[in-house]
Amino acid sequence: MKYAYYPGCSLHATGIEYNLSARAVAKHLGIELWEIPEWNCCGASAAHNTNHLLALALPARNLAIAEKEGLDVVVPCAACFSRLKATAKAVRESAATRQTIENIIEMNYSASNQVKALLDVIVTDVGLDSVKEKVKRPLTNLKVAAYYGCLLVRPPQLTEFDDPENPTTMDKLMEALGGTAVDWPYKTECCGAAHSTTKPEIGLKMINDILYHAQLAGAECIVTACPLCLLNLDMRQKEVEQRYGIKYNLPIFYFTELVGLAMGYAPKELGIERHFVDAKTLINEKDLLRHPTTRREEA
Repeated sequence: MKYAYYPGCSLHATGIEYNLSARAVAKHLGIELWEIPEWNCCGASAAHNTNHLLALALPARNLAIAEKEGLDVVVPCAACFSRLKATAKAVRESAATRQTIENIIEMNYSASNQVKALLDVIVTDVGLDSVKEKVKRPLTNLKVAAYYGCLLVRPPQLTEFDDPENPTTMDKLMEALGGTAVDWPYKTECCGAAHSTTKPEIGLKMINDILYHAQLAGAECIVTACPLCLLNLDMRQKEVEQRYGIKYNLPIFYFTELVGLAMGYAPKELGIERHFVDAKTLINEKDLLRHPTTRREEA
């Protein structure tokens, strides 16, 4: 099972642990990742707000390189996934757009290859049964809030992935790992993206709403597939706690980190120690680093 791999800028910068854990988990599950050579930024957070053609041309160059290799493209970042899917759709639906884009990138690109989210590849292409077979240290008694954010499953005519209002793919994956996915109402709410910087009174409230409802639902951690969502919920959690006078101490994970943990990888191998909110304490409290037969409750 081979895919062209588009890590995007975040996975080489603020989301290094996402890249580490995605590569480890993919290899463990038999997914060969061919990183697109000399890939460029897809313009995720800004280009489509300023220049429509630029927003299509940036992802198109990456997709064209993968298409030349005859490979579908797998994307870990929810924002990158959205922009690459938008470009493929625009090229497929308009010959004129295709010609314009090809002239800009000076490469052929017909959008014959597919763009898939890494979460979808693991759950659908690899399959939950195969994932279960590789679990060595189940996430027993770990209550997880699966947080999809606003770009992974919406708009549905673009993402073609899961239910846009009540997605369950990540919930099912957490259950396959032995964890418990809590039922909560904020799984597709926006975290505010850059609002926490430019309009903190709005952005921090949006982050607080998500943390509050996850904790209210009984979650002991949140799991996501978006580097910006993780950054907001993790790095800004202390600022939110100070502003709203609520103590959360709620670890935030990439879904690949919890998959890797359940498959026997050490937290350091997955980059978990890079998080702002301490996750090791929760991992140790749940005794997740030992085989279930030697865990404290079994001894």
